[in-house]
Parts: sequence; C-alpha cells; structure tokens
Amino acid sequence: MGLLTSIFTLPIAPVRGVIWLSEVIQDQVEQKLRDPAAIRRRIEAIDEAAAAGHLSEEEREQAQQAVLDPLIQPPTGTTPTEEKE
Repeated sequence: MGLLTSIFTLPIAPVRGVIWLSEVIQDQVEQKLRDPAAIRRRIEAIDEAAAAGHLSEEEREQAQQAVLDPLIQPPTGTTPTEEKE
C-alpha cells in the first residue's frame, strides 16, 4: 500500500517540498525576530539615535514599541485554543 501511495503522490512531491521549505524559512525568521540579543541591539540602536537627537521622545517610544510588539503577539500559525493547552 505504501508503494502505491508514493507512486500516486509523486507528482505533488515538489509542492510538498516547497511547503516544507517555506515552513523552515518561517521558523528561522521567527527565531531571529525573537532572539534576545537581536532585540537588545535594536533597542540600543534606537536609544543611541534618540541620544544623538535623531529621534524625538515620542518617536523613540514608538520605535521601541514596534520592536517589542512581535514578542507580545502569539506566533503565527497558532490558534487561541492551541495556546491554552
């Protein structure tokens, strides 16, 4: 049965490969976005720009919030019921 299934599903193998690759890439991007060292570097860069006078206090707060918002939001691909379990 497994041989017949693999023969009949062989034409869609490239599609499954592309889906798998996109999932791997998405996982890597989410890991980099949630990396504490990267977040710290972004916040430090914002603080340095504010100290140099390139950003107002309001712009600094907005930029920092934009960096922290993805940490507060649940990861993509999950539903609220999955998070509760």
